[in-house]
Amino acid sequence: MLELPGSVRVALWATRCLAGDLPVEQVAPRALPDVDHVAGLVPALSLWRDLGESAVLVALGGSGGLSGVPRCSPQALAAVAEAGECLVVPGVGGLLVPEHSTFGSSGRRVDWTPFDADPVPVHRVEMLSLSHLERSLQTLLTEAMADLEAAGGHPFVDSLGREIAEQRLGGAWGLPDRLPERAYRVITLAGTASAAARIGLEHSGAVTARTAADREQALRALAKGADAHLVDATNAACAAVAGWVPAR
Repeated sequence: MLELPGSVRVALWATRCLAGDLPVEQVAPRALPDVDHVAGLVPALSLWRDLGESAVLVALGGSGGLSGVPRCSPQALAAVAEAGECLVVPGVGGLLVPEHSTFGSSGRRVDWTPFDADPVPVHRVEMLSLSHLERSLQTLLTEAMADLEAAGGHPFVDSLGREIAEQRLGGAWGLPDRLPERAYRVITLAGTASAAARIGLEHSGAVTARTAADREQALRALAKGADAHLVDATNAACAAVAGWVPAR
C-alpha cells in the first residue's frame, strides 16, 4: 500500500493540535493509526505548545538529498538521512527524528528523538505558493513520463495517480479536514509520485544495462522532485492551518 511519510501526517495533525483543534494525545492516533506505540511525541508537542509555537513543519531526507532540513549538526543530519524524514519546529528551532522498530509478533513503534537546529524564518514558509507548486509538480510529472518513455520504461498515468492518491493516501490515512483543496491535491499527488518512483526503483524490469541506468536516473530525479514538492505543499498547508497565510 502506498503511504505518505509519517512526518508529513504528524506535521499536519500537530499543527491542528497547536491551533487548539485537538489535544496533543490525539495527534499520534490520528496521524499514525498503523503504529502501536509512539514515544517522545507528546512531550515535544506539549513543550512547543507551551512555548507559543503555532505550526510544525516537515523535512525529508531521502531520495539522495535533504529537502526542508534547517541548519543543524552533522549528527542531526545523519539521523534525518537515516530516517528519511523529520519534524521541524520553526520558532525556537529544533528537529524531531523518528526511529521505526517492531516488537512482539507484529507490533510497530516509533520513537521520536529531539535534535537542535536553527529556527526557520516564517517568511520562507509564507512565500510558498500552492498554485505554483501544483503547476511545477505537473511539469515534473510530464518530464518524468517523457524521460521514462525515452528510457523504455512505463510512464505514469495522471488519472491513475490521482485515483491512487484518493483511495490509498487520503482515504487510508485520513488527512486532516479543512486543508486547502489545492494543498490536498499536491500532497497526495506528490506522495503518490514519490512512492511510485521508489517502487519503480525496486522493480527495474529493464532488459539492458543502459536502459536500467536511464530508468534509475529518471526515477531518482522524480522521487527527489516529488519529495521537495511534498515538503513544500505540506508546509504551505501547515502555514494556512496556523493562520500565517490565508487558506487558498
